[in-house]
Amino acid sequence: MPFTYNRTVRFSDTDAAGVVYFANVLSICHEAYEASLEASSINMKDFFSSTSVAFPIVHADVDFFRPMFCGDKLIISLIPQKVGVDKFEIAYEVVVDDVMVAKAVTRHVCIEVSSRSKRELSGELMRWLETNRRDAESAERRRSREAM
Repeated sequence: MPFTYNRTVRFSDTDAAGVVYFANVLSICHEAYEASLEASSINMKDFFSSTSVAFPIVHADVDFFRPMFCGDKLIISLIPQKVGVDKFEIAYEVVVDDVMVAKAVTRHVCIEVSSRSKRELSGELMRWLETNRRDAESAERRRSREAM
């Protein structure tokens, strides 16, 4: 299955209209990304404080289908995918009560911190991508069999 992350919308996530502020959806998706890394036994402190390599987001977009409110129980599914030797992207689906309320994508590039130049993805990140790809493909095959 794709990795899933459960999250309750908090008051601080919302704007003056009482709905989740648009930028906070990306923050919530990033929480799901971090949880996925952690579930793959990646040391979060080392990963995000590395002085040699970083994975900045170079593109992000979100589509909103329905508003999200304080107290909503979100299920965020994510599927990361390698898109080059030095980049990957993550597709997110945000669901409330079995209804997709938003979709997002973030694209990340692997860089050498000191030179800010692109470099190949690390072995640790490649294993994370491969594990999540296999899990997503297995889930898709199960869904296909169930549909028959």
